[in-house]
Amino acid sequence: MTRWNFNNLLAFADSHIVDYPTPITLNYNWSFGSAAGICLAIQILSGIFLSIHYTPHIDYAFSSVEHIMRDVKYGWFLRYLHANGASFFFIVVYYHIFRGLYHGSYAYPRQALWCSGVVIFILIIATAFLGYVLPWGQISFWGATVITNLFSVIPLIGKKIVIWLWGGYTVKNPTLNRFFVFHYVLPFVITGIVFVHLGLLHKDGSNNPLGIKSENLSFYPYFYVKDLLVFFIFLASLGIFLCFWPNTIGHTTNYIPANPIKTPNHVAPEWYFLPFYAILRSIPNKVGGIVAIGGALLVLFLLPFIHTGNTRSATFRPLYRIGFWLWIGTFILLTWVAQIPPKDHYIPLGQVLTLLYFVFLIGNVTLVGSLENFLAQRQVPKENAK
Repeated sequence: MTRWNFNNLLAFADSHIVDYPTPITLNYNWSFGSAAGICLAIQILSGIFLSIHYTPHIDYAFSSVEHIMRDVKYGWFLRYLHANGASFFFIVVYYHIFRGLYHGSYAYPRQALWCSGVVIFILIIATAFLGYVLPWGQISFWGATVITNLFSVIPLIGKKIVIWLWGGYTVKNPTLNRFFVFHYVLPFVITGIVFVHLGLLHKDGSNNPLGIKSENLSFYPYFYVKDLLVFFIFLASLGIFLCFWPNTIGHTTNYIPANPIKTPNHVAPEWYFLPFYAILRSIPNKVGGIVAIGGALLVLFLLPFIHTGNTRSATFRPLYRIGFWLWIGTFILLTWVAQIPPKDHYIPLGQVLTLLYFVFLIGNVTLVGSLENFLAQRQVPKENAK
């Protein structure tokens, strides 16, 4: 029985890793999926070691982080690896998502694959937010206060959810304990969904830059080399960043212990939250802002079902390609606007960019696809006439 199970395991590994059929046209852009898996492993391992020395209590959390940095052997490395690893994780994930949008990887027959990826993305956002609260600095405390208060707009049960998240009627020690537990558990939930994501990927096969069927080669030994090269480049980039610029991305205000009495002049989240924070902040109504930020994430689920183009990849879709880069530009501008205090002309600018975020994303998938189909149908009779 044991030998039979071992043989099955070898056959499974062979079919999904060694002899897995891979489109011959795949390039290095497809290596960012495996890079995201490496990031997840780094975050889990570094987080486990950090949790050994961390104390989830409002009186000791900030001091325990300083203890890790100053007294624990290589604790500074673990802390910087975990904090900056989150930023590198989001860089890889954003690139992975943008690549999927550009090449139409969300379209049939990969709807379930895309939706599972969106679920993973949302859970990563939640996990990163929970982790940013744990150092219990000024930005951590006020960020937790502001974000958890957003749940209060849910009819009937909103205030109960906030009280449950806080563990009382204010952000206190029970809040920090809950956030620590959720932050520790969620990465393992993400890992489970990642395996589902990989299963769906191997069920439908990888998309390719051309967006059409192509000849396949076995993953080993032809394609694992690309993933291996990206792996070493990623580790080298992360290592250089840790050694020379470990505090570049972080907020200096968060090196001040949490003070419920003193509100920081400008509370801004980590850079990977900024586009969605800009959308939330641009809507003057609290409920409208929450609906907008929720819609900015949930609209990603709709893309496979509102896709109208007969062609998948932007390689052969010049109109779609223009719309895609306009959306990327809007996304970058939202990141920039969110770092600036909401005043003067930056408020209407954020509102315009929020509108363009939805217009370019939805319109590019629906209207541009229909227009391309119409133009293609008009061109066919002319070619036949020749």
